[in-house]
Amino acid sequence: MLNPESRVILITGANRGIGLATARKLAAAGYTLSLGARQPDAIPMDGLGDAHIHAWEATDQASSQSWVAAVMARFGRLDGVVLNAGVEIGGSLETGTEDEFDTMFAVNFKGPLWLARAALPHLRACGHGRVINVVSLAGKRVMRNQILGYSASKHAAMALTHAIRESGWADGVRATSICPGMVDTRMVEHVTVPEGQFKIEPEAIAETVAYALSLPNSAAVAEVMVNSRYEAMF
Repeated sequence: MLNPESRVILITGANRGIGLATARKLAAAGYTLSLGARQPDAIPMDGLGDAHIHAWEATDQASSQSWVAAVMARFGRLDGVVLNAGVEIGGSLETGTEDEFDTMFAVNFKGPLWLARAALPHLRACGHGRVINVVSLAGKRVMRNQILGYSASKHAAMALTHAIRESGWADGVRATSICPGMVDTRMVEHVTVPEGQFKIEPEAIAETVAYALSLPNSAAVAEVMVNSRYEAMF
């Protein structure tokens, strides 16, 4: 297992939900954190110690470059990135709009792409770089055509994880997609689950992220699927 002390980890979408739960989990484990959000002042600092805070906008490629530059200037190293920020705004098969599709691909795929690209040279340099991409089971199958755009963007996010794994493998970079089912966050607060199903606690996904970060280079895990209901294939 890799020792968390002195390892610097970036987390996107750290102001609530999975991102905030992950930040608190990693802070408690001893990681040095840099947390990004569109509204950095909205990140609640309780349980986060002296985490570095930086503005990050997924749709602005320059913000990824400036964030990584700020981390290197402050800490001189970068060991891991948790790509967590995402959005679901519809995008159905028959009525989805161009704006819906464009927004979801910009936030769920292109934003993570720009940040991973900016971080990759530094992840290679440390010899044990980690990219944890919080995708979704929507990146593995399409359950409802009402969220086709979301699923399509998450399939693209899955491709990004595998591209990072291939590109950085020889230099010790390992990339993992965490694919949860329905997580109890603001994105699905309006959804009532049927009897026998449940919403996963964000803290459970945070535990999964911490596990993936801790593995040595010799124990690479490409995908972790976390169910909120029984599915025959998962």
